[in-house]
Amino acid sequence: MTSDLSPLLDRARAWAAEDPDDVTRAELARVVDEVEAGGDPTDLADRFDGTLEFGTAGLRGALGAGPNRMNRVVVMRAAAGLAAYLREQGTVGPVVIGYDARHNSDVFARDTAEVMNGAGMTAWLLPRPLPTPILAFAIRELGCVAGVMVTASHNPPQDNGYKVYLGDGSQIVPPADTGIAGHIAAVGPVADIPRGRAGKVLTEDVVDRYLDTVAGLAVDGPRDLDLVYTPLHGVGGTSVVQVLETAGFAQPRIVAQQEEPDADFPTVAFPNPEEPGAMDLAMELAARHGVDLVVANDPDADRCAAAVPGLQGWRMLRGDEVGALLAHHLLTSGKQGTYATSIVSSSLLGKMAAAAGQPYVETLTGFKWIGRVDGLAFGYEEALGYCVDPEHVRDKDGISALLLLCEIAAHAKAAGRSLTDVLEDIALEHGLHATDQVSARVEDLTEIGAAMTRLRTTPPTTLGGLAVLGVDDLAQGSAALPPTEGLRYTLAEGARVIVRPSGTEPKIKCYLEVVVPVDPADGAEAARISAAGRLDALGNDIRAAAGI
Repeated sequence: MTSDLSPLLDRARAWAAEDPDDVTRAELARVVDEVEAGGDPTDLADRFDGTLEFGTAGLRGALGAGPNRMNRVVVMRAAAGLAAYLREQGTVGPVVIGYDARHNSDVFARDTAEVMNGAGMTAWLLPRPLPTPILAFAIRELGCVAGVMVTASHNPPQDNGYKVYLGDGSQIVPPADTGIAGHIAAVGPVADIPRGRAGKVLTEDVVDRYLDTVAGLAVDGPRDLDLVYTPLHGVGGTSVVQVLETAGFAQPRIVAQQEEPDADFPTVAFPNPEEPGAMDLAMELAARHGVDLVVANDPDADRCAAAVPGLQGWRMLRGDEVGALLAHHLLTSGKQGTYATSIVSSSLLGKMAAAAGQPYVETLTGFKWIGRVDGLAFGYEEALGYCVDPEHVRDKDGISALLLLCEIAAHAKAAGRSLTDVLEDIALEHGLHATDQVSARVEDLTEIGAAMTRLRTTPPTTLGGLAVLGVDDLAQGSAALPPTEGLRYTLAEGARVIVRPSGTEPKIKCYLEVVVPVDPADGAEAARISAAGRLDALGNDIRAAAGI
């Protein structure tokens, strides 16, 4: 063992000495022993390479021992910092805590409750592993000053996370994130954090109130719909089934292999409906039974995905297509208020809102921004997140979105039509807005910065054969948007490209959009074929320009 490893080993031993978790303490001891025996120190160094950063997404990272992992020490320090921040703001009152079915979610929730109670707050725990939107609902419904959801959403099985909401039911935004982070940094040894009782476990009443509220969103109308559903091994299953039943829909066909919560997500490479292969079992079941629609949630059920039958088999709807369907439904139903989406989502929503005489707003990426829009009637982002009932849930909600999508499909079916036909109606009126995304997952985060630097120093003048008409460096901010790392290219013929680092994964993402007029004689399919070629060309060119 070389002497320069001694400080790292000392830090690891000090961490293990205060770790209350037998599992992570033993895990760290094994890693230390291996390094002392001459093993590769890379893993140990990474565990102690700074501290898991608390930001507007809260905490999210791989489970394991060390300050750069998700574990009980990191969670207790986060809870103590959050409690100190709330007390500093004078917001003393109940804090509601939810959790999903990932590894250690229940443990992290209980630790949070004990730390909150120890700090003089009042901690309430949701009764069991439940969807994130139920936590967001409970904050407003129960008059809480804050909420914590222990979840890593659609991340890989080795991850977990810690999402913080304030009393308005929205996720935190700056400067609350830096305020909380400052208090976390000031927390002393874990042994010195006061801990109280485990907290009051709420009854199923709050869950039932949420489910009834969601079911009430569907108005009277057709209910004939043959449906395949998968919760992707997550916690949405029982809630979705109950909401559909209460609203008058038949029991869906559920993908049996993915029906029960399973923290290992054994049937998918990534438990994200957007990832290739994640929906294969659902679409196979749909093809066997000739159903009308496939719907899915991600593991914490705050996102909703859908697939429809087509000429070449089942096709996943893009998040922007589901967003357009929901917006069309709400606008034609006369829902008043501001329609909002993120800068990386389709420009179509703005045109639809304008045609209906409703206000429209673009926000930075993430529901922490969309949920705070004044007078919000509907908000969505292309990453399968939809807010159809902001009065009750100021966050994305995959359960209420799923119900309204089923209502739209049932109305279309009763008229001898399909969701594809409704999308064609929208395209005939506003042009076909086709979107796609290309992304690159990196091992070294500096690769993302290097790609952004290349784009800034050698900006492309054409992309996909379309002239670049303007470039917005989003890092500069504007009157409409706070600064954020990203570049937005406005292209000829209504096309756009936005490049930004992912906020939750080690990825650089490029969001593409083209607009193709639809000839009524040819229909939207011809426009869709044309758009696919344009998107491919855009994707190839932006990859080359960014060096990814």
